[in-house]
Amino acid sequence: MSKHVDIAAELDFALHLADLADAHTLSPFYQRDFSVDWKENKTEVTELDRATERLLADEIMRHREPHAIFGEEFGSAGASSAPLTWIIDPIDGTSNYTRGIPVWATLIALVDANDEPLVAVVSAPALHSRWWAGRGMGAFNARGKIQVSNVRALEEAQVSVTHHAAWDQVGGTQKLVELQQRAYRSRGFGDFWQHMLVAEGNIDAAVDAIGLEPYDTAAVCLVVREAGGTFTDRLGATSFRNGSAVTSNGHLHSDVLNIIRC
Repeated sequence: MSKHVDIAAELDFALHLADLADAHTLSPFYQRDFSVDWKENKTEVTELDRATERLLADEIMRHREPHAIFGEEFGSAGASSAPLTWIIDPIDGTSNYTRGIPVWATLIALVDANDEPLVAVVSAPALHSRWWAGRGMGAFNARGKIQVSNVRALEEAQVSVTHHAAWDQVGGTQKLVELQQRAYRSRGFGDFWQHMLVAEGNIDAAVDAIGLEPYDTAAVCLVVREAGGTFTDRLGATSFRNGSAVTSNGHLHSDVLNIIRC
């Protein structure tokens, strides 16, 4: 089915969705004009998360009615047999959003019936940044086409690591420490941003938390791959649905996985 999809047209539509989201989320972020609730999993949610997802879902249903939707706040909508599905995280980094930290973004991906990402947009208006990709088209930011780094030795690499309690539960925390010690430099940029820094070639590898959802990873996956990088879960599988994410420039991927695998 994906070979019959007009990737360029769907990417234009995804960028349009990102424009709508940015217009809806940025002003309240600066004005601090929102309330905060807590989900059952003890993560924050705002009315902006819910309203933004609803806004994008309505626009998709208006212009892409045959497509399905899967979002963080409202789950699935549309026919389960739909050939294409939009996967949406209205605000990735809600914890940052609520604290006035500008590292948050709207993540938008379109995947086919084989679960292959076709289109991706990561829009971070408070960082004045946006990244996008279409399958087979490459990955881009506002300055043009982006590409991962060419660093080939972990001892020369800059890495980003996001620790999470689940790493303790699988016995992986010390492995993350070892990775950071082996690398030339380690930082904790977090969420989508670390993976976009990999895609741009600014850092060389990123290891995310365990417990991620498809709306955290689908868009990130395509941008990194179209920038020439590698995306897998923490065990090396290529699906974005496995609850973890490791990205790299490709040259370092095996080295990173060999250290953190547990």
